[in-house]
This record gives sequence, structure tokens and C-alpha cells, in this order.
Amino acid sequence: MTVNARFKSMAAPDAPPRQWMRANAVRYFAYFRRRTRSTALAIWRQSFRLGVGTLVFVAIIAATMTALDASAITAARRAPEWLILSFDYVTDFGKSFWFLVPIALTLAALALLASPTLPRMSQRLLAAIAVRLGFLLLAIGLPGLFFSVAKRLVGRARPLVEGSTGPFSYRPLGWSVEYASLPSGHSIDAFAAATAIGALWPWTRPFMWTYAVAIAVSRVVLTAHFPSDVMVGAVAGVVGVLLVRDWFASRGLAFVLRPDGTVRRLPGPSLARIKRVARQLIAP
Repeated sequence: MTVNARFKSMAAPDAPPRQWMRANAVRYFAYFRRRTRSTALAIWRQSFRLGVGTLVFVAIIAATMTALDASAITAARRAPEWLILSFDYVTDFGKSFWFLVPIALTLAALALLASPTLPRMSQRLLAAIAVRLGFLLLAIGLPGLFFSVAKRLVGRARPLVEGSTGPFSYRPLGWSVEYASLPSGHSIDAFAAATAIGALWPWTRPFMWTYAVAIAVSRVVLTAHFPSDVMVGAVAGVVGVLLVRDWFASRGLAFVLRPDGTVRRLPGPSLARIKRVARQLIAP
């Protein structure tokens, strides 16, 4: 669907807000049906780089399971109470709903408030914002959704589970919370959020990565996961976001995939333009 066709599909100016919302939602989803504009392969997905990176990562995880996991949990059990209480508070912010719920509500608000009477440039700005929010929703939500199933099929025992034999205790293809340690869901969500938000707004990366590391550490301190669990979770979250980003970039949505395999972020709406459109949305 072309840009002009998208705007022609808008509801009539005198239509009730319910029809605005439906028309706007259809128009925003039309962007995600855009055909692929680039068939290039992102650099990180090229066979040699991906193969070497996978081998190195597997070796690191194997070494961590063997040499660090058990001793880290032993040390965590001896941590002072104030440290445990601090991380018990921090870890609650490691779930994806802290990001997904506000994003989904903002998307719904945009679809509801974007009256057909707004100028075309304002409509396009709102569509650009909707595309970026859609990226965040998918990039943060999909990795956690996928691995919430996969971790229960892997069946690794959590630390201190009664009857387990340590870091190498598994019950594959089960569906038990006690045997759903690998990978850490909190780490997936936190690192996915850090990577996705940092991809759109690079200036946030120091803050978001600090947040993600704190969440990952909290899972070990609270003996909810082994260090290897949070490491696998971190990589799973990052890779999940990169796959979603590449899908968007191949279609020219928020990112662009260059012929040499590099991905460039497209500039988003300026703060001044967003404020101007916000005033239009709330104007009586």
C-alpha cells in the first residue's frame, strides 16, 4: 500500500472516534506489510562471524557452568542481608511489562487521538512514532515470549532446588518453574529493552545497559539463577532485538540496511515537532 493510499483509507473527519481508531490502526499496520527493500545480510549474521561468535559463546558458557556457577551461588548465600534486600527490590523492575504496557497504551492513545482533521505532516509524524513504538513492542516482547517456552523445555534446575545435583541437573521437556532456569527471563527482558531502546536513542545506552546488568546480577544474588543462565539470557535478548531490527531495516522502517550489511538508524521526529503535534492532539 502506498503512502497516499494509507491516507485515503483514513476515517471521515466527522466519524466517531471509534472509527478513527480503527482506521488509524489499519493505517499503522499497513507499514508493516511493506515489501522488503534490501536483501543484504547484516554483518553480524554473515556465516563466518556468526559461526565464530557462536563457538566462542558456547565455550564461555561451558566454562562458566563448570568453574563458576556453583561457587557463585555459594557466595550469594553468604551475602549480607542489606545486599539481598536491595537486589530483591531491583529485580522487580526486570520484567518486560514495565516497558510493554506503557508502549501499548501509547500506541492505543495515538490511534484514538489522531483525528483525520490533523494536517498530513502531523499524521505522518504520528505514523513515524507508531512505527518506532511497534519496533519496541516486538523487540522487547518477542524474545521473552519465545524463551519463556524454550526454558521450560530445556529443563535446567534452578539453584537450591530440592533434589537437584547442582549446575548440571536437568529435566528436559518438562513444564516446571523449578526446572526453568536456563535462560533467565529477567535477563532476556532487561537486555532486550536495553538493546531496543539504545538502538533508537543511542544516548540512553549507558543508562539502559547499567540497568540490564543490575537486573542480571540481582538474579544471581537472589539465587534465582546461575551466572550462566543470566549470560545466556543477555545474549538471547540482544540477538532477539537484532533480528527484529534487521527485519525493520530491510523494509526501511526506523532503520535502513545498507548494501554492505551495516544497519543505520533513521532520524526520528524532532522534539519540537512532537510538541507541536501534541498541542494539536489536545487542542479543543
